[in-house]
Amino acid sequence: MKVTSPFLLIAGAQAASFKGFLHQRDSGFASCPSNLPESCTSTSIDNSCCYESPGGVLVQTQFWDYNPATGPSDSFTLHGLWPDNCDGTYRQFCDSSLNVQAGNIDNIIGTEFNDQTLLSNMQTYWKNFDGSDEELWEHEYNKHGTCIQTNRPECYGDSFQQDQNIYNFYRIAYDLYEKYPTYQFLTNAGIVPSTSQTYTFDQISSALSSNFNGHSVYFKCDKNNALQEVWYYHHLQGPLNSEILCRSIR
Repeated sequence: MKVTSPFLLIAGAQAASFKGFLHQRDSGFASCPSNLPESCTSTSIDNSCCYESPGGVLVQTQFWDYNPATGPSDSFTLHGLWPDNCDGTYRQFCDSSLNVQAGNIDNIIGTEFNDQTLLSNMQTYWKNFDGSDEELWEHEYNKHGTCIQTNRPECYGDSFQQDQNIYNFYRIAYDLYEKYPTYQFLTNAGIVPSTSQTYTFDQISSALSSNFNGHSVYFKCDKNNALQEVWYYHHLQGPLNSEILCRSIR
């Protein structure tokens, strides 16, 4: 467990927003054209299974929960994966028919898809500080996952396996989280949790952006001016529900 120590910012430091980035999608994925435009750049794509809209900004979000201390002492924890709209707004709880129940998630991941590694990683790094972990997982999928248009069951075609859209949401959310070890990014720059040492906005911003292809990373503080959450933004090319795309959005 992490000790009760925050990352403190100097008073007056503000969070920063930025545009997403995209690594090229592999043209081998046959279900959608290989030359699709990046999300948030076109309004003329009709196939909602191949082009993510209106939620074309994929946000990977992480927590630093220090009070109460939650999760490993050397890692931020996973908050979620959000499909924000291109205009900065967002939808939520988009389709109740796709909802998952907290009590079923372990079975879907561990039994239906036999992915004990993912389940174990979620139990370690996707933590809820004020309830069961499964309640947070349920909330994140029902609120945000049901709004990812390209991950709907009908977008999988005849190969769809029951609950595959649910499993893929959690798998992709965790895989993307794992690409951004925020705690390591900060500590490598000499920024460590402390109840007395403070850091400037520029120090934290530089430590994060230097590990994000030079793009700015959004972060925000709590009422104690302590770092609370970090958000990594992305644009997409093609659907979420592709193994190829999963490897390319980073």
